[in-house]
Formats: sequence, C-alpha cells, structure tokens
Amino acid sequence: MRIGYACLTVGVRDTALKNCMLKNADAARLFEITEHNLNCFDNMLNYNIRTGIHLFRVSSDLIPFASRPDYPFSWQEKFSQKLKQLGDKALQNRIRLSMHPGQYTVLNSPNAEVVKNAISDLEYHCSLMDSMRLGSDSKIILHIGGIYQDKKAAIERFLIHYSYLSEAIKKRLIFENDDKSYHIADVLDIASKLSAPVVFDNLHHSVNPCDNLHTDNFWINECKKTWKQTDGCQKIHYSQQEPSKKPGSHSSTIHIRDFLDYYNGLDSKDIDIMLEVKDKNLSAVKCILCTSDTKKIGALEDEWSKYKYSVLEKSPQDYLEIRKILKNKSKYPAVGFYELLEDALYQQTNQGKFINALQHVWGYFKNTASEKEKASFIKMTKNFEQGNISEHTIKNYLLKLAVKYQQDYLLNSYYFDL
Repeated sequence: MRIGYACLTVGVRDTALKNCMLKNADAARLFEITEHNLNCFDNMLNYNIRTGIHLFRVSSDLIPFASRPDYPFSWQEKFSQKLKQLGDKALQNRIRLSMHPGQYTVLNSPNAEVVKNAISDLEYHCSLMDSMRLGSDSKIILHIGGIYQDKKAAIERFLIHYSYLSEAIKKRLIFENDDKSYHIADVLDIASKLSAPVVFDNLHHSVNPCDNLHTDNFWINECKKTWKQTDGCQKIHYSQQEPSKKPGSHSSTIHIRDFLDYYNGLDSKDIDIMLEVKDKNLSAVKCILCTSDTKKIGALEDEWSKYKYSVLEKSPQDYLEIRKILKNKSKYPAVGFYELLEDALYQQTNQGKFINALQHVWGYFKNTASEKEKASFIKMTKNFEQGNISEHTIKNYLLKLAVKYQQDYLLNSYYFDL
C-alpha cells in the first residue's frame, strides 16, 4: 500500500509553483516559469524520497497554459531532458505519479468549444506524462461532468466524446465518482462500457451515495474489478469532511483515529490511497508513520522538530505532553503523538502564548543578529503587543532572518507555515 498527497508540498523550501496572467504569458515568461516549476517539482520528488512517500499527484499547473493551441514554443522539446530526468527519478524510487484535470475539463458538455478545450487539456496531461516516460500505471483522473437537465443524454455525449480521444489518453484515463451528479454506480456503469478503471472517493460517496445498502468496502471491491494488471495497483481517494464547511469540503488535516478506523476496516491493503486534504504532505506523513511496520522513535522525533514551535504557540500543555511521551525511546507512540498535535493545532493562540513561542524562536538569532535587527525585533514585539502589527508581519521578519543566517532547523520547521 502507498499513501500519498496531491499537488503542493507544505513547509518544504523551494517547492512553491509560479503562474502568471495570460496577458503576460509570452515565450520568455513561460519558459522562465516552467523552468522554475520543474525545479520545484524536482524538489518535491526529493522530499517524497526522503520521507518515504511513494504516491504523488502532479499539479496541472506545472506548465501554465500548455493546453492552449497558441502556446509559443514546444515545451516537450525545450524541456525534454529535464522531464525525462524527473520521470526517471520517480520510476527509480518507485513513486507512482498521477494527474487530475480541474473542474473546467468537462468531456460531456453540450458546448462544442468546451469539449474541444477539454480534449486539448487531456492531451496536455497525457503529453506531460509521456514526456516523463511514465508507465501505464500513471493515471489521469477525470470526473464524468455535468447533467445538463438530462442525465441519460449527458452520459451518451460522454461516451461519444470519449471516442474522440487518442489511444494514448485512453490508456491513462480513470474515472471517479463525484459529490453532485454521478455516484459510484453511475461511474461503474459508464466505465464498464469503456473498459476503464474506476477510483472510489469515500467523501464524494458519503455526500452523493447511490444507495444505503452497501458499505464502502463493497464499492471498493466493485471498483477493483475494473483495474487490469497494466493499470497498476487499484487507487482510492480518501478525505474527511471539514465540519464548518459545506458537505464535500476537505478537512484541514486527516484526523488519525478516523483514518485508522477506515484503514483497518479495508478488506485488502493491496491498494493505493490518495489523501485529499488541505495540509497535503503533512497528513500523508502522519498516516504513513501511524501504519508503518517500521516503528522508529527517531521518525517521530524528526516530526516533532518541525512542529514544536507551532505547538508551543497554541498549546504549551500539549507541548509538554508530547515531550513527555517521546522520552521513552523503547516505545513508538505515533498515534498518541499525532492526537496531541491535532489537539494543539486546533486551538487558537493568544498574545501571551504567541510571544512565548516567538521568544523561543528569537533565541536562534540573539547572538548573531545585528544591533539594528535586535532593536527592530524589540520594536516589532511591542507593536504586536499594542495591536499595531499582525502575527504574520513579525513571523515574516523572523523568516527573513532565518534565511539570512541559514537557520536550517527553523527553515525546515512548520513554524512559518502553520
């Protein structure tokens, strides 16, 4: 089993993708952005290798506007060597890559222009994966689309428009149930006509079920029947509902107890789980460490080094509890560790707790900062206490100092991200 995350890497330096407005997208700007984004993707892969994450969804924004017919140069040729190098790195480290076009890639639209653009977008996604020389187990996930007041006609249009696609696209496409229009039974019926694999999404299913008679395991097993050997290991999407938002909204983090209940209830572990969650890789690492057969306390200590100041500024009590449970080096309290993290990060900070953590972080600079920088910090702290500046402003100042003085311990932490 592989557990992965989608598109963006939280709290990891040099992984932030760039984009631009279409009116500014000339050849020079697009070349610069694409070169930057591919280097960021390289850094994401390096991070995934270091942390043992072997499932990753590549952002569709990796090469901005690449699906447009007026794209000013052949990105496949200009970046052929880099793309092959990225694909080789993923394959050599057994990282399974996928992509998921956005909401505007609608194959069953009654609007011919929308369909034309959808096909172009799928061609881009397929070409990107082909340029990386990825195998047929690297998939492109697609929703069926809209209903347009006539579901039967919309499905017929989907089947017709699917026939327009190249064989290269068809071998990568897999279909997913959604939270509004096409439940899992619909998607299985459509996919059976196309001999295509189906991805089961648990949250979409909870919002848009086809019936109340069958368990998630039943539908996961039905989906498994659609996966051929050449498609690779079956994939599912797993997410949790954010309580304060509308049904279908992904949670800010994966709550570990709920995940483990789901994980332990699966009929088979011969499956890949893509997490769809706001904190991305942070939840992926959490779930991997809590299900790993290799139980090393050092992995939890490494995680703690990244979270400690974020916890301190929200919950000094949880901070002390975590330090206590990590003292016993003969145990592996992964679940308890993450439950305390979840409790702490859910809490709201206040001025006193924030300044306490701030002073701990400032300790990394007090012997190296210039007198001017020390005076600036003191002034900013007073301004913060008086409500004249925000937490973000003073944290951003410390981030600049961390970069200037190469404080890797801080830069590798989540203090500036959470």
